[in-house]
Amino acid sequence: MTLDGKRDKSMSFTQMAIEEDSMRNGRGLSDQWADSVVVRPRTTERHITVHRRLVLGFAISILGLIIVTIIAVLLSVKFEECGNESSARAGNTTAYNGGKINSSNPNRSKTAGQPWAQLRLPASLRPSHYDLNMTVFMDNFTFSGVVSIQIDCVKSTRYIVLHADKLRIKGVEVTVANRSAPLGIRRYFLYPQNQVLVMILTHDLKAHQRYTVTINSGARIADELLGFFRSSYVTAGERRYLAVTQFSPTHARKAFPCFDEPVYKATFRIGIKYQDTYQALSNMPVDVTTHEEGGWVTDRFVQTPRMSTYYLAWAICNFTYKETVTDSGITVGLYARPDAIQQGSGDYALNITKRLLEFYEDYFNISYSLPKLDLLAVPKFPYAAMENWGLSVFVEERILLDAEVSSISYFLDVTMVVIHEICHQWFGDLVTPIWWDDVWLKEGFAHYFEYIGTDYLHPEFNMEKQRFLTDNLHEVMVLDGLATSHPISQEVLQATDIDRVFDWIAYKKGAALIRMVANFMGQNVFQKGLQAFLTAHMYGNAGRNDLWNKLKETLQKIGKNINIKEVMDCWTLQMGYPVVTIVRNEKNVDILTVTQEHFLYDHNRKSTNSTASNSGYLWKIPLSVAVGNLSHISTETMIWINNKTENHQIGMLDENIWFLGNLNQTGYFRVNYDLKNWRLLIEQLMTKPEVISVGNRAGLIDDAFNLARAGYLPQSIPLEVIKYLYKEKEFLPWHAASNVLLYLDRLVDRNKEYNIFKQYVVQQVASMYLALGWPEDAANSSVVQASYQTEELRRKVLLLSCKFGIVHCHTKATLLLSKWMETGQNRIPPNVRDIVYCAGISLMDDNVWEFIWSKYQSSTVVLESKILLESLACSKNPLLLSRLLNLSLSSQLVPDQNVIDVIIHVAKYSNGRDLAWKFFQEKWSTFNSRFGEALFIISRLIKGVTEFLSTEVEFNELKSFVKNLRKGEDASFTQAIEIVESNVRWHDQLEDELFQWLRNSLSS
Repeated sequence: MTLDGKRDKSMSFTQMAIEEDSMRNGRGLSDQWADSVVVRPRTTERHITVHRRLVLGFAISILGLIIVTIIAVLLSVKFEECGNESSARAGNTTAYNGGKINSSNPNRSKTAGQPWAQLRLPASLRPSHYDLNMTVFMDNFTFSGVVSIQIDCVKSTRYIVLHADKLRIKGVEVTVANRSAPLGIRRYFLYPQNQVLVMILTHDLKAHQRYTVTINSGARIADELLGFFRSSYVTAGERRYLAVTQFSPTHARKAFPCFDEPVYKATFRIGIKYQDTYQALSNMPVDVTTHEEGGWVTDRFVQTPRMSTYYLAWAICNFTYKETVTDSGITVGLYARPDAIQQGSGDYALNITKRLLEFYEDYFNISYSLPKLDLLAVPKFPYAAMENWGLSVFVEERILLDAEVSSISYFLDVTMVVIHEICHQWFGDLVTPIWWDDVWLKEGFAHYFEYIGTDYLHPEFNMEKQRFLTDNLHEVMVLDGLATSHPISQEVLQATDIDRVFDWIAYKKGAALIRMVANFMGQNVFQKGLQAFLTAHMYGNAGRNDLWNKLKETLQKIGKNINIKEVMDCWTLQMGYPVVTIVRNEKNVDILTVTQEHFLYDHNRKSTNSTASNSGYLWKIPLSVAVGNLSHISTETMIWINNKTENHQIGMLDENIWFLGNLNQTGYFRVNYDLKNWRLLIEQLMTKPEVISVGNRAGLIDDAFNLARAGYLPQSIPLEVIKYLYKEKEFLPWHAASNVLLYLDRLVDRNKEYNIFKQYVVQQVASMYLALGWPEDAANSSVVQASYQTEELRRKVLLLSCKFGIVHCHTKATLLLSKWMETGQNRIPPNVRDIVYCAGISLMDDNVWEFIWSKYQSSTVVLESKILLESLACSKNPLLLSRLLNLSLSSQLVPDQNVIDVIIHVAKYSNGRDLAWKFFQEKWSTFNSRFGEALFIISRLIKGVTEFLSTEVEFNELKSFVKNLRKGEDASFTQAIEIVESNVRWHDQLEDELFQWLRNSLSS
């Protein structure tokens, strides 16, 4: 049957049902009345009287009918807001014209309380199975589909409410399962405010009965980043197109009507009809392929296990692939552009995926659930990747690896993104959060396992004990130290809240809290608890209390009685984290007094998320403590801090003994000390730093700078802490120092005494720069040129050296870039290319900028293109920066996912900060239209452009801009205002103290 035939048929079954229903409800009444009022020819008085009575009765009946009709109309208005009363015509649905659905709601108050006016779908129906058949037209970027949904009626209801967004609904039918006779449908309509399709039946569906709902729909394959959207790439001079899905968290409804909430798990049988120049992929392997006339192919895929809609997926493309097979027989495939496959760019990701499936099967003690796992590399995607069960989708730059140009950081990035998505096959796909308020349950675990999985693949990197601190813990604690932060488990009260829960609090704080639990439980016990949790809830849904209960039960089996829920509720249901202050007791020198309070950068400000002041926050804190002196450190002692203030005896403390809290930073909190203890720790670092662990050296640096930034410490303490760096041989403390120094740099880079700060940093870096030098050129290098630690340490020192003006570093960078321009051979070592490109562009003439721009346009290597593009932001020429900003808006020149990065990089540097801020304001409507539904992208843009605004003028501009947008309640803008206000306050209250110390230090 042709498509047109299907369309006609799908329209007719609803029309017939509604016409039949209309007859039942009185549309034939006029015929009955006609029989009653036939005028007789006889005109006797008696007959005239009878006639008058009949006329009177007729008039009364007509009046009654009019009253009934008016009541029915009023009820109809209450039921729905569609302008057209005809429920069978297309006009009954919200008009679709290929653009956005009109979401205005003039009568919202009249729909309050109706099942379609609620955030959550009614619980009266549950889907059990979907049969979805799609036809995809890549020539005009449209699709049509017919979905048949088996639903179980849990509670009797007359309403069927399910999700649909931006779809043209062509017809609906409801039957009792396994029967053909349609049930009566009074009307159906779209309610765009809540993105739902509503069907009002003539009779109630019966509880404990199964029904089939069949819906015919269609839409455009969008040129955006969510739902079912299109993308393109150029190969051999030819532009080719593909279409792919991104359904998380609430966008499956853009492709087909469905129960688009994670708790509504069902099985899916997918069929896709497409032109034979393409291929189709989905979650499961192809079951049957049918070739049809006119060059059409239909693939029917194997039925899925029970799953949620948000990780259903399909793609239409003409990629090539490579595949391998795990020891347990799972087929692993990687699909990408033909040239990328030919160059072997996906080989690394393919090989580690095979190993990771085996690792997770062993760690969780649960086999992978599907017969295959495909990795799909696409040129345009809103996020790094998406964990669709059996078909994980990645943006190219986060999965394709070219050994000749890939830095260690990029190598790690690809590794960790793949690990993250494979973890989701268990945490997220096999066991799914009940609702989005616990999204951290899947994202926190996947983020935590990025480090565990990397240690499995590359044990020499020691990621969980080291990079986790600087790349995860330190970063998220900055965000979570704001009064505009929020609890990790937060209520989702409206549809717009769903996208907002996908932020770094969910990912990184989630990972940090999981790491804290794993450490105080013990890794082996924690692993057994996770196995029990996943086994108990596989193919189903679970919430945080389900996890806490399984971990508690696991502890009880080894004789430990820790109420995990009681401990963790204060970490997940309260925003922020504590600062734990440890001081010597004034009355007894062997006693330590420990206090806790809510850490805030503006610690006099009340939390915006609580009616209580921050002094009311309280946590149950697993605090590890050790004491030491110049030669050694004691074994750690674990104590639980449950109150505001507690006293604890740790050991004998004399005048020269220092104490250290939160060993290896396994806890999610900061630690402060009395000034005497800080002096002793600084002396230890200057004398024999290795007595304190690498993790704690990094932790001391990060805590000191952030405590000083918030006013808990004098500005001199963190600067004294890092004076030992010339002795530091390990990467991690240098990484921590680099992060805080670069942040401080952007606060002071417009100060008239900025050169004093630069001189101070150069003093700390110079000796290590001379010791490490530059890496070998690219001709003699590989992805990991020397040891990971050595190469990353060298990279960090070179970054600081070139940034803060060591002359030799500048000379070397410009020499390397000049040689490339002269010879056409790029011999710049991959691990420092971004440093060299940036230094060259900022120091050399405008021809270098043009050279790098031309290389960007001609590059076919994804990573190299990204590095070249971002380095253009290093120019000091405002005309070139303005040109770059404007060029970034062309999707033919800059991929959508990279636009944000260009603007953020311009804003990072003092020369471009004001330009980026003005550009952001001028083009806000463009950004909001292009990325508005992808809130994570918009949030990154807002933060990146505003976080280093720091003058009173800029603060007032920001407030005025937000006020004019009427975005005062938007979380990203609210947070931006707090950060800028904090920057202004730091300048007013603390900047002079910092520069006074710097002047004294440099003159001494």
